[in-house]
Amino acid sequence: MKKYAIIVAGGSGQRMQSAVPKQFLLLQGKPILYHTLRAFYLADSSTELIIVLPADQFTAWRSLISDLPPIPHRLVAGGNSRFHSSQNAIQTLKEEGMVAIHDGVRPLIDPALISTSFQAAVEKGNAVLAVASKDSVRYYSAEKERFEHLNRETIRLIQTPQIFSVTDLKEAFKQKYSDDFTDDARVVEALGIQINLVEGSYKNIKITTPEDLVLAEVLMQ
Repeated sequence: MKKYAIIVAGGSGQRMQSAVPKQFLLLQGKPILYHTLRAFYLADSSTELIIVLPADQFTAWRSLISDLPPIPHRLVAGGNSRFHSSQNAIQTLKEEGMVAIHDGVRPLIDPALISTSFQAAVEKGNAVLAVASKDSVRYYSAEKERFEHLNRETIRLIQTPQIFSVTDLKEAFKQKYSDDFTDDARVVEALGIQINLVEGSYKNIKITTPEDLVLAEVLMQ
């Protein structure tokens, strides 16, 4: 079975309070994005790896990794949104198979979890990582103009990778962009396809703020 991994890395670093794009910040001496790429390579070195970056960051990326152990991958220019960045990469896929779409700033994804998630996707048609909420959750009711309680047992926090067939992704990303498309799973779901959640990991954090970077350093040790 052909495997692809699309690693989307279009962050600016604004919430990191950094002039450096967050995917290029160093974690244990290597760019965050390199750790992410390496995890998918370790999971299965035959996976075709694709990194989606703003086109004006290609040169900086190649310079950052020039002295690191090489990992085969190709670059695709990102779009104006996550939807359009994923769409750009999906349009380059030539063979049928399964595709993992992953956040470039989730570098702690376990290679073993990547492998089991691909297997779950093959068996179920797709697989989306998720974890139970540890915290109490409330949502805002516009009708009542107040925050209402939700049963956290019914809540799942969505992670990546999110794994789908090439066929489903190509069909899903023919749809017109909507603000409701908050992740790739939502795009596929809009076709009427059931999304299958599989157990993720609390270590699989998304590095967004300076505190996240500190936590990632601790977890990697």
